[in-house]
Amino acid sequence: MKKVLLVIDMLEGFLRKGYPLYCGETAEAIIPFVKTKIEEYAKADERVIFIADNHDPGDEEFKKFPAHCVKGSKESEVIAELKGIARQERLIPKTRYSGFFGTNLEEILKDENPELVEVVGVCTNICVLYTVEELANRDYKVRVYKQGVASFDQSAHNWALKQMESVLGAELV
Repeated sequence: MKKVLLVIDMLEGFLRKGYPLYCGETAEAIIPFVKTKIEEYAKADERVIFIADNHDPGDEEFKKFPAHCVKGSKESEVIAELKGIARQERLIPKTRYSGFFGTNLEEILKDENPELVEVVGVCTNICVLYTVEELANRDYKVRVYKQGVASFDQSAHNWALKQMESVLGAELV
């Protein structure tokens, strides 16, 4: 079965203390699981797609959240533990919650034509949820790893997992 792994916002700005949108120790705790998934994909020579917040300095999103993951900053970089593991790695910069908005993710997935899209990353209730929603709208079979997603808000995280499963039809494992 052909698969693609989406790794959402596993970035310095969300996973390292000191940044304004640090997601906390719960998010840091998923790093080993995410690394293991990437290693599995590397061993099978399957596609890993990093989807990464990458904002202009005056981005409209900064009216809702503090400035974060500005283009070219350390904050916008994939954490070192996850870089360079898979030979078939791609990075897709994004400026909104969904990995599809204003990106070429749809074209890449059409070219890849996966039977299954697996998803890990942060934040469960924001960028993970809205990317999974877009996958569901495009009729992809989606699997979300509970051990591989996290948020700074545990109740919102739990709600988003339920939505992805009961409304969007994602398989939670």
